[in-house]
Formats: sequence, C-alpha cells, structure tokens
Amino acid sequence: MPSIVSIENATKSYHLGKVEVPALRGVDLEVEAGEFMSIAGPSGSGKTTLLNLIGCVDIPTSGRVRVADQDIAKLSERELTRLRLNTIGFIFQSFNLVNVLDVYRNVELPLLLQRVLRADERKQRVMDLLTKVGLKDLIKHRPGELSGGQRQRVAIARALVTRPKLVLADEPTANLDSVTGETILDLMKELNREEKTTFIFSTHDARVMAHASRIVRLADGRLLAPGERSASEPPPYDRPSTPARPDHGSA
Repeated sequence: MPSIVSIENATKSYHLGKVEVPALRGVDLEVEAGEFMSIAGPSGSGKTTLLNLIGCVDIPTSGRVRVADQDIAKLSERELTRLRLNTIGFIFQSFNLVNVLDVYRNVELPLLLQRVLRADERKQRVMDLLTKVGLKDLIKHRPGELSGGQRQRVAIARALVTRPKLVLADEPTANLDSVTGETILDLMKELNREEKTTFIFSTHDARVMAHASRIVRLADGRLLAPGERSASEPPPYDRPSTPARPDHGSA
C-alpha cells in the first residue's frame, strides 16, 4: 500500500523567550493508506505536535513531512488550507465547534467550504452522519445547549462529513460514555474498512488502542522502537527464579 503520510527525521522546536524547547527529535514514520493507527505516550511526549505536523497545522523545524504525496514545507498557506479541507478530517479534544451555528450547520460547514455538492446532496450527507452518531433529533441545538459527549459527536460527524482520506483524532472518545464510544469506534472502523479512510489517533483509551492495526509510542519527542521502554517508565518487576522457601522456624 502507498504511504499517505511519510515523515523523515522531523524535528520541531518552540521558543519560550530565549529558551528553545524541543518537542520532536528526529521522528521517522510511514503511515500506509488505510491504516487504523494509534499514537501512545505520556503528556509532553510530543503526540499533539506530531498530529499538528501530519495535519498541516504546523511545519517541521527540520526534516521532511509529506502528506498525500505533498511536502508540506513547500506549500503556500492557500495550498495548505486546500490540503486540510479536501484531504484531512480533524477531531479535536476541545471540539472547536462554531458556537453561533446549530448542530446541522456545524457539520455542513466543511461541505459549504468545499463548494462541490448540491444542497440536497449536502443535506443527505449531513443527516446520514448525524443519524449514525445519534444526534438527528438535536440538529437545531447550538453547541452551548449540548453536553460534552454530544458536542464530541458533532465534532466527529463534522470531521467525517467530507469523506476525507485521512482523519486525525486527539482523544476522540474522551468525553463519551462506553456505549457511545463503541458506536463511534464502530462507525470509524466501517469507514476504514469500506472507504479505506486512514485514521491516526492520539489516545490513552484502551478501547481505541484495542481496535488499532498498529500502535506507535512516543517518549520525550522521539518514537520508541518495539519493546523499548522510556526512561520515565518503571523497570519491570523481576521475579526470583526460584521460589523462596517458607520459614518453618519455631513458633
């Protein structure tokens, strides 16, 4: 399978005043089209930075990041915007919904920006997804009238409505109960299977990782090799090779 994401020796540093803070340190990663992949790692390991590079929200300090066969560092802002709109769906932990728009309009918005589908086609696409995520009866509600789990489902429907080739999800089930979370995972797996949509998750949720076709682990801004442990992980417990004999001394 061809790679939809190709990362070569990518670094990313940020400046806090005069201090340079490295977030990624020489990351190499290939993601094949159609993967259902999870990125795991503790807070501060670089997961969000890596997702931002893959999502063309940021560019690497050095190295190369290619998405859908395009080197993102060589694209103009307009070209990056077009790539994000037409190729990538985002599911943010903070939802990023438009508060003045109702549920229906929030989900329809990416389709309006694409300017490809007719109004009846947009309606069909939006209502199909809102039905699948269990929100067809709340289409006139605004984000402020919804629970956290309902807003997360709106964000998921909006990310999937354009049928993107690549979906990036930052803790997509964090605000969902177990039943709704399983329903959403089933929907994503269906899209992954039937439309070959590539999913990359940043998550701590064991349910999501259990569905993943591959799990990559980050620590201190770099990818760990299979079986490698980060310095912050406790060492494995070593059992004695011979069981200790019970003490049968006098009482």
